[in-house]
Amino acid sequence: MIGRITGTLLEKNPPQILVDVHGVGYEIDVPMSTFYNLPASGGAVSLHTHFVVREDGHFLFGFATDEERATFRQLLKVSGVGARMALAVLSGLSVNDLAQAVALQEAGRLVKIPGIGKKTAERLLLELRDKLGKGLPNMAGVRLAAAPGAAPDAKSDILNALLALGYNEREALAAMKGLAEDVGVSDGIRQALKALSKP
Repeated sequence: MIGRITGTLLEKNPPQILVDVHGVGYEIDVPMSTFYNLPASGGAVSLHTHFVVREDGHFLFGFATDEERATFRQLLKVSGVGARMALAVLSGLSVNDLAQAVALQEAGRLVKIPGIGKKTAERLLLELRDKLGKGLPNMAGVRLAAAPGAAPDAKSDILNALLALGYNEREALAAMKGLAEDVGVSDGIRQALKALSKP
């Protein structure tokens, strides 16, 4: 129903953002891969969107690229995978990394994502084997842009983002120990996720 949103980025509270479109503020959940590429608040933003209607509400999900949205939609077709889990998968792995994990049938890379156990990982690999990667261009050349500067409450935003992605407070704080004091939110989340993905 809503396929694209273009407007002014008002707020960034990972994984949710608020985009103003001609006076109407849209709350949009985005994967971390998209969050890293967002401009500073007040900047113009354009996102591919996926609209979900459920009994408990209407939800809008946004993606920097059409490939991310296509992958999100493929994930939703897997039995037992809802929008939140699909968002977590795309926050933990890039489209390329996910396609590679599926091609090589590497369940170990998926079980590191919060909320995904061994059985779910195996089901994802099985059901995505013939679907993922087809028609998806190589994303390896896309470089993620880090937000310039660090907000005073960057550490708090990083912690909240990790908690929202399903990590517990102990895991999140442990991953944040090695972060520089002046790290930006986007860089901090990326570095913390990298630390959490290590065996």
